[in-house]
Amino acid sequence: MSTDRPNILFIMSDDHASHAMSCYGSRINETPNIDRIAQDGVRFENCFCTNSICTPSRATILAGTYNHVNRVTTLSTRMDNRLLTFPKLLRQAGYQTAVIGKWHLGEGKAHQPTGFDYWNVLSGQGLYHDPVMIEMGAEKTFHGYATDLITDFSLRWLNERDPARPFLLLCHHKAPHRAWEPDAKHATMYEELDIPEPETFDDDYSNRARAAAEAKMRIDRDLNEADLKQPVPGGLTPQEEKHWRYERYIKDYLRCVASIDDNVGRLLDFLDAEGLAENSIVIYTSDQGFFLGDHGWYDKRFMYEESLRMPLLVRYPLEITAGSANGDIVLNVDFAPTFLDLADVDVPDDMQGRSFRPLLSGGHVPDWQRGMYYRYWMHLAHHNVAAHYGMRTLRYKLIYYYGDACGQPGAVDDPREPEWELFDLENDPHELSNIYHDPGHAEVVKELRRDLRRLQEDVGDEPHETEA
Repeated sequence: MSTDRPNILFIMSDDHASHAMSCYGSRINETPNIDRIAQDGVRFENCFCTNSICTPSRATILAGTYNHVNRVTTLSTRMDNRLLTFPKLLRQAGYQTAVIGKWHLGEGKAHQPTGFDYWNVLSGQGLYHDPVMIEMGAEKTFHGYATDLITDFSLRWLNERDPARPFLLLCHHKAPHRAWEPDAKHATMYEELDIPEPETFDDDYSNRARAAAEAKMRIDRDLNEADLKQPVPGGLTPQEEKHWRYERYIKDYLRCVASIDDNVGRLLDFLDAEGLAENSIVIYTSDQGFFLGDHGWYDKRFMYEESLRMPLLVRYPLEITAGSANGDIVLNVDFAPTFLDLADVDVPDDMQGRSFRPLLSGGHVPDWQRGMYYRYWMHLAHHNVAAHYGMRTLRYKLIYYYGDACGQPGAVDDPREPEWELFDLENDPHELSNIYHDPGHAEVVKELRRDLRRLQEDVGDEPHETEA
């Protein structure tokens, strides 16, 4: 063991929903290597993002602040690389640091990675095959499959590191982001299988806000030929075509996940072989969730469960009981303070998250958060999802679709009539019945709206002017 301070290996995929992981009970695939982290560590069952879209979530993870504070609210905003981030603080504390893979926080001098001894990141969204990457400011094309290459470069950096110092490695995969292009090894995986449809596959969006019906991310209508990789066969009924589209989409998605899983195994094997596993914290997560045919959708953005929920697995043998699970609410804004705490580095006062280190070892924190705040700012862009904010407790979810661009870059200036939704997650886990206007829940609505306002005050955000 090279140091008393733990190494940190942070593996993050893009759009990998927890319900496409066998350790979370997936009905549609298996992820044996990712499961190794859960089997040897802790699985968080209620980890959520504060804005379900790539660039804002990544900024929140790095800076430990909400998007109205770090100002990365949409895909069209870029992170100012002068912001204080947890990698910068770990580097100042003596860690050797690297980020390899997807960055997606902007390019050019003002937005390229800072706080890293080494960085090699995909250009923009990144390509699956033969990706262009920017290595320490120099743009290069690398031949191969992005998931393999990102792991290759991560292993190379680990091999070349100074073994006398602790390391922080951010290994950020592009997969399984749209348009779900598998590698040759997995190209025919699931070919002979019929992947089961989710229970809400034929959701008709009744008894919900109009925002759900107006969204443009439907399996049966909005997937294009680039997504499906071939023309839709003729002679199918509408329901048969919908199922065919789902099978094309979900199999490619799962093939991309399988490649990630293989490469997670390579990293775990390296730690084992080098005797680093005992004193290394390994984290697996994704930047948000994703709809896998749930509600008839693909993509994310909504505050609904499949989009809001992030997978979070943490392995650290010195503090975590193998095979444990935690049901407390933790957020992506909590990641930075937690990593600093684990490295015994002071957490800055202006970081808005809270370290969940006590939860890793099974501890009970009496004043732990019982509700979380969410805000999606990118009104009607790309998939026609209305801007909204809301809160979630362990039982209830309250959403306010204020439907306004609020001058945000990339948002569409086309106001919508405000709407409210309330879901009882205990009795309606699939969020099919909006009970906001149910007289029997009037007191619950009143209490949750008070709690929502309190959460906004706590994080320094403001309610929309239309909220009475």
